[in-house]
Parts: sequence; C-alpha cells; structure tokens
Amino acid sequence: MHKIPIDLMDGPQFALRGRIVTMNKTRDVIDDGVMYVDKGRIAAIAPHGAAAPEGFKDVAIINTRSTIYPGLIELHNHLSYNILKLWNVPATYTNRNQWAGIKEYRRLISGPMNVLGRTPGCVEAVVRFVECKCLMAGVTTSQGIALFSNSGIQKYYRGVVRNVENTDDADLPESLDKISDVEAHSAAKFFERLKRQSCLLLHLCEGTDENAHKHFTDLQLKNGHWAITDALAGIHCVALNEEDYKIMKQARASVVWSPLSNLLLYGKTADVKAAVKNDITIGLGSDWSPSGSKNLFGECKVARLVSREMGIFDNDSDILALATIEAAKILKWDHELGSIEAGKRADCMLMTGVTGDPYQQFLTRSEAAISLVIINGIPRYGYASLMKKFEKEKEDITVGKRKYQLFLQQSSADAAVGALGLQAAVDKLTDSLERLPELAKELDNRGFNPISTGIANTKPQWFLVLDHDDEAEGERLRMQGEESLDTSAMLAPAEPLSAIVEKMDLDAITVAADRSFLSSLQSQRNLPAYVKKGLAQMYR
Repeated sequence: MHKIPIDLMDGPQFALRGRIVTMNKTRDVIDDGVMYVDKGRIAAIAPHGAAAPEGFKDVAIINTRSTIYPGLIELHNHLSYNILKLWNVPATYTNRNQWAGIKEYRRLISGPMNVLGRTPGCVEAVVRFVECKCLMAGVTTSQGIALFSNSGIQKYYRGVVRNVENTDDADLPESLDKISDVEAHSAAKFFERLKRQSCLLLHLCEGTDENAHKHFTDLQLKNGHWAITDALAGIHCVALNEEDYKIMKQARASVVWSPLSNLLLYGKTADVKAAVKNDITIGLGSDWSPSGSKNLFGECKVARLVSREMGIFDNDSDILALATIEAAKILKWDHELGSIEAGKRADCMLMTGVTGDPYQQFLTRSEAAISLVIINGIPRYGYASLMKKFEKEKEDITVGKRKYQLFLQQSSADAAVGALGLQAAVDKLTDSLERLPELAKELDNRGFNPISTGIANTKPQWFLVLDHDDEAEGERLRMQGEESLDTSAMLAPAEPLSAIVEKMDLDAITVAADRSFLSSLQSQRNLPAYVKKGLAQMYR
C-alpha cells in the first residue's frame, strides 16, 4: 500500500524578513534578509532589497523584526512523561537500573504516569500538552509518543511536531529507538537489524560504572567485529572512554548527548571532548522533564555551560549545530532539514531582535523571546501579532504576560487526539493530577488490562506506552501475547497505585512560565555549581 507522508508539502506562500542564521556549511548569517517559502519548502533566501524570486512578485514581505534559525531537532526524549515536574534526585547513581527501581521513582514518576496513561480522556491531554511543550520551545522534530489500543495494536503518534520514528516519507527515512540494553548473546541479531536501518537510537552505557560500560563491550561479536554501523546513534554514552570512541569512529557511529540528565542522576556526563577529538557526529536531547531540561532549547544552554567548563567546543554556533544540522546528519535528513537553504523544508524558529551576536542571543534568552515557530512551511506557534498575518483558525493562549497563538490543525492529524486544544488539555491534566489518588483507585479496581475489563468490546481506546516503566511495558507485552521469561519480573505484583500516588501539580509548559524550575535546580545534590549559577544567569 502506498503511504501518504504525514507532512504534506501543501503549506502557504509567504516571505519573512529578518536576520537569517543559515547553519549552512559556512554558517553564513544574512543580517537583513528575506526567506521565501512556498508549499512547505524554502524557495529562496536573499538580502532584503534584492529582486523577489519568480512567483513572489506580489507576495507582501512580513517584517518579523526577529532572527530566523533552523527549527530544533531533538534526538532523545521520553515525551510521555513530560507533564511531570523536575524530580529532586535523592542520590548519586552509577547506572540506570539503580534509580528506576526505587520506591520514590514509582511514587512520583512511573505511578502517576501509569494512572494517567490508562485513564480514558487523559491520554490525549498528555499527548497534546507535551507536543505543545516542544513546539513552544522551537522544537520542530522530536521522538514520537508510542500508543497502544484496546485491540492490542501499537503505533506512533502523528502530530504537528515531526516524529523521527514515523514519517511515511522516503525523503525522511524513519528511525528506530531501543531503550533496553543489547546483551552479548543478542549482539549478532541486533547487528542484522542495525544493518537494515538508516538510524537507530540506542540507549548506550547510561551510567558511570563497569555495569554501564559492559553494554558497549557486549556489542563486540564472536568474530571480533563490532555490532556498530553508521546507523548507530548512542544515547547518553556516559561510560564510554576514548578507546571506545575510536571504535565508534571507525564505524562512523554518532552520539546523542543529554548533559543535564546525566549530571542530575550520575554527577557526570559523556566525554564529549573525546568524541569531538575522534570526529564523532553529536546530537542533543533533553531526555525528559523528571530529570532533565524542560525542553531542547534549555538543553542547549546546559551544553554551552559544560562545553565552556570542559573546553569542548570553540564557538557558540557549534552548540546550535548540535540541535540543527548535526542532528539532521545523524538522521540522514540533512538534505531536507537542519539548515536554512533553498530547496530544504521550511522548519524554523524565530527569536525577537536582530542585533548583537545571534548565537549568544539564542543561548541566553528564555522561551519568551521565541516569536514564531514554523514546521514544514506552516506557522504553528508564535506571537499573536505575527500569527495573525496568516489566515487560519488559531487558539489564543497567554504565556507569562504575552499573547500567543497556536495552530494545531493538520490534515493527517491523529484521531487519538483530534481537535483537542492546549488549554483544554491543561485543564484536563490539572484536574486529573489533583484527583490522582481517586483515579488510581479506579484503575486498581478494574486492573491494568483494557482487554480483560471489557473496554476492548466498546469503542477504540488508546493508551500511552510508557517506555521507561517495566510495569506498563510488561502489561503491553502480555496484551500482545509476547510474555516470556525475560518479562516475568515486569509482571510481578506491586503495591496498588492508589496506596502510593498523591496529588500533584502539572509542570509549567516553559521555563519562562515556571517560577520554580530554576530554584529547584539549586537544590539538586549532583548538579555542579557552575551549571546552577550559569543557568540562572542565562535565563535572565
């Protein structure tokens, strides 16, 4: 069956004036330029005052008074959890298996998400909220949200923020992601799968101890070769050393860096300096809100602080590259995205102001400075004064004291979310988190399995796949008939959720609208002082 691309090339024709940060090979900056867009693509970029390209003679130029950057591309996020506030990490861990099993984690993270992820009416609110959380920080591409239904079918959510795992577009080859570790006995099978992929995002060596590092050595095959190709993008890589990076270099593999989450959980992050020394392509990911940045825009700030402390990158433009053109290279999408060039798709974020160093401006301002976000040539979010230039039915919202508009309609919209607006999602989640113990009791009474409770015999119902939670993953496997000895621990009885969860507050959608985020970082035991101080200054 012929697949129809999720992002149809049918956007409006328009022209935007502003300072243009191209992120092309020579990283050209046009101080006063015009970007011409038609049917989802950048038709041309030119200095203001130059002749308009063919077909744009009668198109009015919109003066944005902003700097135009490529849209941000996120390669590591567990979006389903991003309604949760930052967790005050209680210890310094040495591998991810330590914190994922503690009681506090289930009480504050996995428990609440198990309740909301299986409560009808909450799932679509979670999906809409976390998608807008990306959008309002200039993120135009991220990892998708996985859903499963009461019929046992699993799919990736199709939204306005592009999903690397689900495009249905040959020009944007789909990625796979793998969170569980590759064990030595399955390395050969993993290698065969990897050879069929253009990009596979693998959680690799998350932690600082030998248990974490062993997951790299387990990739060595019995013949001495490595189950590594140029499709492998290792997420985290905290335990990798320079010798490991030399092996990665030979295979032209890449790395996805998540510095804030690494520092919060382990007090250490990947040796990115060694990765740069070995010419490894590097992308960036915020991980998730419980132990990471609120969004990729914020993670860029952390990357800059760590880079300056460790002497990693020479220029601020190198930091922006991690979230734009370098990320596109990892996905094998750089012919379509990652820079502002004629012929590429029009994914852009704009920040008000056209003076001063454009890279410093990007890294030292809050989300309140983001004036417009465009995905596939369609303006999706921005200041009301700019969004009103485009004749679409939009949702009015207020962030802080500023008026914004959202345009979330999409011809290929996922029926699981439909026409739900952001404010309706916020209201639903605020109420549900306030009633979390009550909802947990209802869930305990009917059990986790929507098939066995009769929901399957009614209308289609979608549930969140919680990719960081063994309890939820085990239930999904049981529904799909995939239970094995490997999943038995996941299916063990646990204390009822109603006995452990408590009322909670919804996370603020941006740092600019959050009075507690920066102060909560100050109490984090594993976060270096230079990051605490630096972030407080950068957001001001």
